[in-house]
Amino acid sequence: MTRIAMWSGPRNLSTAMMYAFGNRSDCIAVDEPLYAAYLAQTGLVHPMQDAILASQPTNAQDALMALNQPQTLQYEKHMTHHMLPTFSRDWLGDVKNAFLIRHPARVIASYQAKRESPTFDDLGFAQQLQLFETFGGVVIDSADIRADPRQMLGKLCDALGILFDEAMLSWPRGPKDFDGVWADHWYGAVHNSTGFSGAEGSLPEVTKENAPLLERALPIYETLSKHCLKPD
Repeated sequence: MTRIAMWSGPRNLSTAMMYAFGNRSDCIAVDEPLYAAYLAQTGLVHPMQDAILASQPTNAQDALMALNQPQTLQYEKHMTHHMLPTFSRDWLGDVKNAFLIRHPARVIASYQAKRESPTFDDLGFAQQLQLFETFGGVVIDSADIRADPRQMLGKLCDALGILFDEAMLSWPRGPKDFDGVWADHWYGAVHNSTGFSGAEGSLPEVTKENAPLLERALPIYETLSKHCLKPD
């Protein structure tokens, strides 16, 4: 079995990437398996909280044990901030770790449209860098994927040691059976999609309130960018 743990912050093409892998006939896709455990441990209040807590194990070890299933290929969409310091990291040496990055100005603007006043921890940049520095893995930028999905997904698959599948370039419109219960709140745009959106335009302006978030996140993004798969 090949397990791919894709580490991303929120609002970062992560659901579209899950849909790309989930559209492969040989792949099982798993949506944010540590979300309920993260909420239970932190006591934070998120949209659809009760439904999330009821839908998954609230103990991190139970959630991780449920992932270790005999599949040919398993793609796990993980949010970096869900991997709390108290959660076991022993399993990370047994999976292929990958890191999906996005310019923080885009992340902040997109996140604020869905949930007001994000904190730095909400965005997951520091946690992503820590996981990369500890375990290593493949780094890919969402902007490069959107600019040329076929080329960059091909490079990603090569780096992960799996064959590229053309089925990854499109998917049926609408919800998927592997969506988390939170999909109704967060996944509206991707439910209306049948493939990756085109290249993004200029960077959005960040509000004065969120300027400190950008100032802290940008150096981390730039550090991870140095390790990115590069387009031809």
